[in-house]
Amino acid sequence: MKFSELIRLLEQEGFRLIKQKGSIRYYMKAGHPHLIRVDFHGAKEVPTGTCHAIMKAAGLKGK
Repeated sequence: MKFSELIRLLEQEGFRLIKQKGSIRYYMKAGHPHLIRVDFHGAKEVPTGTCHAIMKAAGLKGK
């Protein structure tokens, strides 16, 4: 999965970008207790472990 695809998935699930500093983006969703941090690198592939960790933190692991 590419970073842009991961961001698209998060946004489809209701997460919105709330702040950005350099390539680090923070996403939040109403009713979700934590910020989701994504080190965005555009068209590059997300490392497998990183992808799983972000999806787990967002509560999307089973999808």
